Amino acid sequence: MRQLPPEPEIEHLVTAGTFELDGGSWEVENNVWIIANEDEAVVIDPAHDPVAIADVLGERQVLAIICTHAHNDHVNAAPELAAITGAPIYLHPDDLPLWKMAHPDDSPDEELTDGQRIVVGGLYLHIRHTPGHTPGGVSVYVPALDAVFTGDTLFQGGPGATGRSFSDFPTIIRSIETRLFDLPAETVVHTGHGPTTTIGEERPHLGEWVARGH
Repeated sequence: MRQLPPEPEIEHLVTAGTFELDGGSWEVENNVWIIANEDEAVVIDPAHDPVAIADVLGERQVLAIICTHAHNDHVNAAPELAAITGAPIYLHPDDLPLWKMAHPDDSPDEELTDGQRIVVGGLYLHIRHTPGHTPGGVSVYVPALDAVFTGDTLFQGGPGATGRSFSDFPTIIRSIETRLFDLPAETVVHTGHGPTTTIGEERPHLGEWVARGH
């Protein structure tokens, strides 16, 4: 009997570069997430260093490059990584104006939509539209791994920033409350920057975030 490849696992690397918006520039470190088994992989948020990401991927077939949103620090490596791996780039269409700021001469290959499912190694990745940090922000929920990849929508200690162009605080609170806090408490939240957390750890603090206004 042919032995099936192991189920995908979560791999992680941190890359460094700059985030640029509204005339400002900030040094940042980004989490790049890979869901993969020995044969297939999906990359979430290709930030800053396509060669380093490609080195981690090795010879595995990359089925998709998923951008949780189009701030430059989350998509600046996407076209080059796509050229290296041959994988399509996925982005929610509401973030195209931000994408074009980073890549005026390139376009994503596929649209992300709420409720869409992408399969890697037999696991389903569920796309949830979670706007607020940006209009086209999404989170990627993987029930089989008890994991959700939230980009810059939800962090340990609160929501993503909403003080710059294209963002809205009431919208991100609504996204967190209705599209993330309905997940099981044990779901691990893999963020765009900084440490992981869980839905159960963050859910009790929603009222505090609303009261403080950020």
